[in-house]
Amino acid sequence: MHLKKYLAFILLLASTSVFANDVEIVKVLLTGQTGTWRADVTLKHADTGWKHYADAWRLVDEAGNEIGKRTLYHPHVNEQPFTRSLSNFQISRGTKIIFVEAHDLKHGWSPNRVKVDMRQASGQKYHIRRY
Repeated sequence: MHLKKYLAFILLLASTSVFANDVEIVKVLLTGQTGTWRADVTLKHADTGWKHYADAWRLVDEAGNEIGKRTLYHPHVNEQPFTRSLSNFQISRGTKIIFVEAHDLKHGWSPNRVKVDMRQASGQKYHIRRY
């Protein structure tokens, strides 16, 4: 019985460590002007160098269609958290929900994404400004 508990503990540690280095989306600011949008996304990640760093974030609709993507071309080891922007993308007028997702070289797309309700000016980890 002791061995089973030990193995269960090891499996728990292994499963939590998989997500421990995922990219965290700290906050999202969406600014909209007559159909054209800008996103400022703040990420936090334990970048270690060129082999493991946050290398992208994107916006997708509820169906998973990509609305816009920002590629990050270098590690931000000494700049955490950091904010990067994407401008001149479109969000269809009838879109109610979008998601912001983040990616790192080692783990891929993080399961920890931010849900943005386009009908609300703000929510958990996001704010929308309309002009």
